Amino acid sequence: MLKPFNEKRSNSLFTPHKRLSYAVIMSVSIALTGCGQQNQEIKAAPAPAVSVYQVKTNDVGNYREFVARTQAFQQAAIKARVEGELIERHFDEGSFVTEGQLLLKIDPVEYEASLAQADADLKSKLAGADGASRDLKRGKEVAEKGFLSQSDLDKLTTNAAQTAANVKAGEAALEKARLNLSYTEIKAPFSGQIGKVSYDVGNIVGPQSSELAVLTAIDPIYVNFQVEEAAYLNYLQKHQNAAGPEEVPIDLHLRLPNNTQYDQEGKLDFADTKIDQGTGTVELRAVFSNPKKIIMPGMFVNLIVESQDKQEMVLVPQAAVQENQQGKFVLVVDQSNKVLSRHVTLGRRMNAMWVVESGLKADEQVIIEGLQKVRTGIEVNPVAKMVDATTGVVTDASAQ
Repeated sequence: MLKPFNEKRSNSLFTPHKRLSYAVIMSVSIALTGCGQQNQEIKAAPAPAVSVYQVKTNDVGNYREFVARTQAFQQAAIKARVEGELIERHFDEGSFVTEGQLLLKIDPVEYEASLAQADADLKSKLAGADGASRDLKRGKEVAEKGFLSQSDLDKLTTNAAQTAANVKAGEAALEKARLNLSYTEIKAPFSGQIGKVSYDVGNIVGPQSSELAVLTAIDPIYVNFQVEEAAYLNYLQKHQNAAGPEEVPIDLHLRLPNNTQYDQEGKLDFADTKIDQGTGTVELRAVFSNPKKIIMPGMFVNLIVESQDKQEMVLVPQAAVQENQQGKFVLVVDQSNKVLSRHVTLGRRMNAMWVVESGLKADEQVIIEGLQKVRTGIEVNPVAKMVDATTGVVTDASAQ
C-alpha cells in the first residue's frame, strides 16, 4: 500500500545544502559535455594546406667552380705624341666611342708651320738636285770630247749624289712634319668605352705627360682563372687530341657578384705555356660575349666549368631544403598525403635549385611553403606549385 505523499519530507529533499550539491553536479556534467564536443571539433579540423613541388630531373655534368677575374678584351692608354696646348675635347667621360673618332685636339699651329717649312725645304732641295743632275749630264758630254778633266767630272758626280741625298732627307722631314701635325688630332684606335679625362682643355700636354684617358673594349670580355698543375695535367692527357683550348668539350658559365648567373656561355680561349712556380698553377683564360656591357674589367666572378658528358639527376628547390644536426633534409608528401622527413645528399647549386645526389627520386613531392605548419607523420592537403629554376619564384601549377 502506497504511503501518502509527505509534503514536509519532500521539501526536505531540496534543502539549501542539497540544492548546492545538485547544482555542482549539473555544472560538471555540462562542462564535460562541452569538452567532448570541443574534442570532436578538434578531431574534425581539416588537414593544413601546404605548397608542394613535384621533383624533376635535368642533365647535369661533372663541374668545378673557380674564383676568376675579368679583363678587358682591349685596353689602351691614350697619350699625347706631340707637345702643345689641349684645345678641344670631343667626347663625354664614360661614353662609347667608335674606331677613328676624334677624341682630343692639340693646337696645330706650330706643326702646320713646320710642315710648310719642310715642304719649302724639300722643293728647294729638289731644285738643287735637278740642277746638279743637268750639270752632270753636260759634264759627261764635254768630258767625252776631252774638254773636261776627270777631276771636275768627279766633282759634278759627287754634287749630284749629295743633292739627291738631300732630297731624300727633305722628303723624310716633310713626312715627319705631316705625322706630327696628324698627332695633334688624337683619335680612338678601336671602338670602346672611354674613362675619365686626366687633363682639361687649356693644359699643356706632351709625350712626357701621363695618360690623357683610358679606352677599354669589353665586348667580348676575358675571364682569367688558375688551375692546379695536377688538374691541368689531367686535362692535357684527356684532351691531348684537341687542336686548341677552344675545342675542349666543356661548358663555361659565370656567376656574378650579385649571385645571379650570367646568361651568356663562354669558351676556353687560352692556356699559358708554363707553371707558376710560386703557386703551382697554370693560368687559363675564357672569353664571354658581353653585349649589354654589364661585366666590367677587374670584377671577381665564379667560373663554372661543366663537362659536356652529362647524366640525369634530380633537382630540388632551395626553399625545400632544411638542416638539422643530422644534416640536410626535405619534407616529402607521400601518396596518402602523409609528411615524411627525408635526408638528402646535395651536390652543386644551379641557380635556385640544388642537385640531389641521393635521398630523392623523380616525381616525389616536397614541401616548399608551409613548412612551419607541419611535422612528420601528420596528414596535409598538398597544393601543387611550380618553381622557376633560375629565380626561385613560386607560381601556381595551374597557371603553367
